[in-house]
Amino acid sequence: MRVGIVGAGTMGRVHGESHREAGHEVVAVYDLRPEAREALARETGARPAESYEDLLGDPAVEVVDICLPTHLHREYVEAAARAGKHVICEKPIALSLADARAMIETCQAARVHLYIAHVVRFFPEYRRARELVLAGEVGRPGIIRTSRMGGFPAGWADWYAQPEMGGTVLVDLVIHDFDWLRWTFGEVERVYAKSLTGRTAERLDYALVTLRLASGAIAHVEGSWAHPGFRYAFEIAGDAGVLEFDSARVQPLVVRPRQAGHGSGPAGVEVPESPLAESPYTTQLRHFARCIRGEEKPVVTAWDAYKALAISLAALESARTGRPVSLGKEG
Repeated sequence: MRVGIVGAGTMGRVHGESHREAGHEVVAVYDLRPEAREALARETGARPAESYEDLLGDPAVEVVDICLPTHLHREYVEAAARAGKHVICEKPIALSLADARAMIETCQAARVHLYIAHVVRFFPEYRRARELVLAGEVGRPGIIRTSRMGGFPAGWADWYAQPEMGGTVLVDLVIHDFDWLRWTFGEVERVYAKSLTGRTAERLDYALVTLRLASGAIAHVEGSWAHPGFRYAFEIAGDAGVLEFDSARVQPLVVRPRQAGHGSGPAGVEVPESPLAESPYTTQLRHFARCIRGEEKPVVTAWDAYKALAISLAALESARTGRPVSLGKEG
């Protein structure tokens, strides 16, 4: 696969290295900042494109990989589609459902693929947990808790601190968990959220979201841009046991079966996981390339990304109004 990368920030560099590991050829790199595009071009062996139009006009570029601030996604995705290029785009798909739908429909009309990089679906611990849930290892899930915590991110023009550009921790960060929860446990009916957004002038953001699922289960989702270091965790409690994961543990993925007549089982049983042979970002991009070639069905579709955004936007509305928000057919 021959790729043009747009955006040479953190995610552009991650995608550049992952394309290299996947055996893809990075043909061209574009970023508004000359020094950034030239640095990533050197790292990937690509040429620095002088403009986005220059990159799109390159016949060697088959796929455009967009690693830009979220508010720019629609403009750049639609331009790539009109140029006949397949598109990989970082999550979230957009900042509004109208923009997300327009992007999907433009790509469909141009008959090009659109893949949104919801990379958590490719993390082995999340994939393995889903397999265990679907296999009935915890029985019928009743309560799910997820947590995703890190420091406040730095980006071009400090875009993460501007809700009109990034959408806050509810749209940019915990959308990972919303997507995984929907993939694993089914549709979300109602959302209630509280967040720090707009309550403090400091560079902190935190949100706590409760989701009521159509299955009857309740999920609690915690997201933070106020913690040093990065940590993520989940806990799934069902009528047959509990599945726990914490990235900070030496033994991170544990199943604790329930015993008849007891509230909990014996010491946790580790679910074996082989060491990562490659980055989940590389696994994701390999998969997208095989989908473009027609060799596999996508693990995550653009409509999945649309649905995850609908949950994020409902949480944003709930945090703003202080009221629960029901998801209709759009969600």
